[in-house]
Amino acid sequence: MRTRRTRTLIIIGGHERKNGDKPILAEVARRIGNGRLVVTTVASEEPDGLYDNYERVFRSLGVKHLANLEVRDREQATAESTVRVLADATGVFFTGGDQLRITSQIGDTPTFQRIREIYEEGGVLAGTSAGASVMCETMLVAGNGDRSHRLGEDLQMAPGLGFIEGMVIDQHFAERGRVGRLLAPITQNPKNLGIGIDEDTALVVENEKSFYVLGSGAVYVFDGQHVTASNVAEAEADHVLSVYDMTLHVLSQGDRFDLYLRQPSKVSRHKAEDLEALAEVAGRGS
Repeated sequence: MRTRRTRTLIIIGGHERKNGDKPILAEVARRIGNGRLVVTTVASEEPDGLYDNYERVFRSLGVKHLANLEVRDREQATAESTVRVLADATGVFFTGGDQLRITSQIGDTPTFQRIREIYEEGGVLAGTSAGASVMCETMLVAGNGDRSHRLGEDLQMAPGLGFIEGMVIDQHFAERGRVGRLLAPITQNPKNLGIGIDEDTALVVENEKSFYVLGSGAVYVFDGQHVTASNVAEAEADHVLSVYDMTLHVLSQGDRFDLYLRQPSKVSRHKAEDLEALAEVAGRGS
């Protein structure tokens, strides 16, 4: 299938600003341009009013064509009328809630297949909080986030939507102290990068090759490829996880990361100027 333009994932750590300076949602709007954005509240158990809030913000940022994709159960996700909402969409935005609601309701349905087509054709997929976690192949669902990980503790993982491979994503990262729970799956399988995203912060991923950081917080990248030892397969239950030579990169706006080389760098001066201009425009859009 021929790509129209860059495939883009905008993966948001939650609580992105919707008033005043709101560069993350402005970036979603910029990439949608004159296209059509579908906002889906499938992650939310009580979606009433959620779409209206995002519609107000996106219209203030210049998005003219918007639609609401409401999926309350799996049967609805298979309905032709639901898929028609996505017919001419160029982007999809997943709101927050429960990531298992997203995967269990739309996984392997015609609705999901259409969303994947939108992305493969060069569309924009964005998600905040639970909508961020589902972007990867394997997602974190639950686990203690307020202390160091202890072996044998319940760490619930599940298949995600699989738009990007080779990483596990956690959100609300610094705000909820989730270092321990993200370290655990990366130590268990260092093939994957661990990506922790603060609130009001996003990764903008282009063609699954690299990402740059946008927003007011930090992105934490845990890279286990050079780990020399851990006790994950040896110690008894209730021992605190230990791991040697785990690499940690802490990135903020103005930084980018090459997912193939696993290397951080600064964005180009031109890109940095674009990000500053985006923040100014976002502030005027309120």
